[in-house]
Parts: sequence; structure tokens; C-alpha cells
Amino acid sequence: MSELDKIDRRILNILQTEGRIANIELAERIGLSATAAGERLKRLMKDGYIEGFGARLVPEKLGYGLLVFVEVLLDKTTPDVFDKFAQAVRRAPEVLECHMVAGGFDYLIKTRLPDMTTYRRFLGSILLSLPGVKETRTYAVMEEVKNNGPLSL
Repeated sequence: MSELDKIDRRILNILQTEGRIANIELAERIGLSATAAGERLKRLMKDGYIEGFGARLVPEKLGYGLLVFVEVLLDKTTPDVFDKFAQAVRRAPEVLECHMVAGGFDYLIKTRLPDMTTYRRFLGSILLSLPGVKETRTYAVMEEVKNNGPLSL
């Protein structure tokens, strides 16, 4: 983050909440010309500060009303088992996020599905068949209190 100046941080802050902002409006808000703002934006993308742009969809409207987190405990914690698990989970489109964590289990998975019946099928046919899975614990979300908060820059 040491390479970012105050203007870069302002650009990133604005883009986190207004990803579709027009370049001219962005330039006005940060006090630069459209050309200078565009060049900074290109540099921030090239340097890897911005992964991409996309729409935030409303899962419930699209039939994905059930949000579930799953703790996964592996049978062994060896590099080979970690690699096989990671490769397999990347191929599972139902898995929105998967994080290796420190603590009482090895991975935390986030998934969205239509309902608990669909989750049960996913658990039995996908999750439990991933390489090295010994045990899982499921947490169905009752209410999303905060989602997609911007990074504090």
C-alpha cells in the first residue's frame, strides 16, 4: 500500500461502492482531468489493486435464498491433501468462497443454494466427496447483517 497516494486511495474508495461511475464523474470527484483519472485507473488495474468489476446480484430474487457456511476438517494436513482439496473445490461451481483457516478446522466454505433440500444433496454428492474430507459442520445463515463492506482505505 505504500505506492498508493491520497488520490489513488480516493479512487479505490469510490470504486468500491460505485463501480459503474463514469470516468468524467470520477475525475471531477478526485479533482483531476478525465485523462489523468483514466491513467491512474489503468495503473491501479495493471498493478493488481483492482481485481475486476461486476454487478452485485440479489440472490433471493434469483432463487438462491439459502446462505450456508461449512467448516471442513480434513483427514490429514499434508501439502498433497491440501493441494488435491483445493483443486477439487475450485471446480465446484456451488462453492462461492473457500478459505484455509487456522483453528479447529481446515477450511471454511461459503455457498448459496435454493433451499435446505438442495444443500443436503450438495453436501452428500459434492462436499463429502472432496478429497481428504473427514468431517463437516454446517451453519445456515438466518440473517445477513452486513455483506460486501468496502475495505477501509
